[in-house]
Amino acid sequence: MKVVSLSGPSDSGKTTLVERLLECLQEGDERVATVKSIHHDIEIDTPDTDTHRHRTAGAETVVGITPGLTFDISTRAKRNPPPLPEGTTDDDLLEDPEIRALLSALARLERRGYDLVIVEGFTKARLPTILVGDREPERIGGDIVGRGDDDLESLLETIHTLEDRTFLET
Repeated sequence: MKVVSLSGPSDSGKTTLVERLLECLQEGDERVATVKSIHHDIEIDTPDTDTHRHRTAGAETVVGITPGLTFDISTRAKRNPPPLPEGTTDDDLLEDPEIRALLSALARLERRGYDLVIVEGFTKARLPTILVGDREPERIGGDIVGRGDDDLESLLETIHTLEDRTFLET
């Protein structure tokens, strides 16, 4: 699975660039997913719905299936990430709950057969990164493979030439 991260300060255009990339990528037959880092709690499950009641009653993960959407809500987030798998290599970055939550999400998407994942945020992650805005390159955890002001065609070409990675053993 190919993974690229977009990193930059707030209001630098990351989400707009994600939208532009997705518009181009939907023309192909690749399965594309996104992962977004959100730094504050939001309620995505309406109180008093059945799925909300399942979650608040104690389910670690709730899957909702509607005629048009399927969604899953898990309590394993940044504050309570899944445990590291047996045999995981020692890496200080893996002790970061935000990175552990990201790696868990990437492993789930890989198991589901996605070809490409665009990650927005997660500056410390060691992923190929498109730098958007004026963030200092030294603050980025991964290799910078492009800039937000590069033309869209060259960014898409860069994304398609990234090496596949696996997250199932991470």
